Amino acid sequence: MLSAIADSMGRTARAVLRVNPDVDAGTHAKITTGRAQDKFGIPAAEIVPLYRHAASLPGICPIGLATHIGSQILTLAPYRAVCARLAELVRTLRAEGLPVGVIDCGGGLGIPYRDEAAPLPEALAGALRGALHNLDVRILVEPGRWLVGPAGVLLASVILAKHTPGGRFVVLDAAMNDLVRPAMYDAWHGIVPVGAVDAVAPVFPADVVGPVCESGDTFARGRLLPPLRAGARAAILDVGAYGSVMSSSYNARPVAAEVMVDGSDWSVIRVRDSHADLWRAERVPHWLE
Repeated sequence: MLSAIADSMGRTARAVLRVNPDVDAGTHAKITTGRAQDKFGIPAAEIVPLYRHAASLPGICPIGLATHIGSQILTLAPYRAVCARLAELVRTLRAEGLPVGVIDCGGGLGIPYRDEAAPLPEALAGALRGALHNLDVRILVEPGRWLVGPAGVLLASVILAKHTPGGRFVVLDAAMNDLVRPAMYDAWHGIVPVGAVDAVAPVFPADVVGPVCESGDTFARGRLLPPLRAGARAAILDVGAYGSVMSSSYNARPVAAEVMVDGSDWSVIRVRDSHADLWRAERVPHWLE
């Protein structure tokens, strides 16, 4: 497909082949992407003949390899394993006279949402260097979560503090449509009171939930928090990655506003949706008008 498009335009497209190295990243099953049973990439055993074939096609110039084995990776062993396999493929391709100038090692470097021991970028660089240092290739990395995850917070207000025989619920005006990671992945996010008085008040276990009409709309269970009466503010931490980009208008909830803060400067960078925005793109069929 790429060859036909590029050739029809009289262009040459540089391409890398994404390798599925069959390496388990040791992360959540829904965000691991480099095992044999995952849908991504080309099996490592097929790379060399496919690379050779790509080099023979008009309009295509294969220049290297790429991989991505998962997200929120907290150990370096998977990176060492995948880089060793990439290095082996590079040597095999070059032995056939095929040029390889680029290796994209993907992303996945985890951050400490809770109290996890997360590797530093320097440690990742050391793992990459160990396998790739003598290959004379350009190395690309994609540390998106590490860069932006800690930069975002979801600011919410308490709608209701509810006590039942089963426990205590802190109901926020934010919901799973604003931050779906806890509902989708059982992901942990720190939750802290914003008010100075609340920050030093005694804490008790509470389930922190949103107002959407399903039990999956839960941010945390058994979290130690102060009373947090209606109107109190709370901040859900480390939502800069996979926060707003995974948000939606599910349950007819307008998407939240976004604000960028830089020191003493701040600006709204995405206005809050209105309810009218929810149906603006809808059309009534002519036979029902």
